[in-house]
Amino acid sequence: MQGQCSTRITSTRARAGLYFAVPSRRIPIPFRIVLKLIYSPTSPYARKVRVVLAEKRIECQSVEMSPWAPDTRVPQFNPLGKIPVLMLDDDTALYDSRVIVEYLDDVSPVSRLIPDPARQRIVVRRWEALADGMCDAAIGIVLERRRAPAQQSPDYIDRQQRKLAAGLAEMSRELGERTWCNGEAFTLADIAAGCMLGYLDLRHADIDWRGHYPSLARHAEKLARRASFADTIPAP
Repeated sequence: MQGQCSTRITSTRARAGLYFAVPSRRIPIPFRIVLKLIYSPTSPYARKVRVVLAEKRIECQSVEMSPWAPDTRVPQFNPLGKIPVLMLDDDTALYDSRVIVEYLDDVSPVSRLIPDPARQRIVVRRWEALADGMCDAAIGIVLERRRAPAQQSPDYIDRQQRKLAAGLAEMSRELGERTWCNGEAFTLADIAAGCMLGYLDLRHADIDWRGHYPSLARHAEKLARRASFADTIPAP
């Protein structure tokens, strides 16, 4: 399954072959990179990349591919067999999602999502690390519950559930009454947190994080009004 991600961009980085959006005109650059994203619509990590693509207004082909299918081709692009993978036009494969979003934020000047000041940058990347770690725990539970009942480990599931509970409490504490996770500006921190919360809605509807953490609920509602989030909601 293939599609298109957002709109064309242009960039002064001619060597990279990029384009960035100009309000009144387009500036042609001699070279152009054609990006291809290999993804699954239910992956919170892939959704993070897709939201970044939309926010940065980067043109990208998208190829839906399940890493769990018996005939999956994902290992041809990522030896770890994981998604997402971003393919550049010279067949360079970028993975994992943290590497991909840093690349995308660097090559396009539109809507900087990772701040340049060191302190702010570290805070944003810490939010991303927390959100991704919570996704790891949430996915781990899903996979464990797909095993035969006799093979499931209640202790393993309990450990992952404790990670989710502690992570939600920490996110709520860090967010507090701020407008955005990193203060007054929308950043990658908000994207990572929003995609994690969306995955909880998709696979862990029994977790009442909205009821326990109203600040996270308000934040998720605000994010849901952005086109980048609305257009990437995974189907149940």
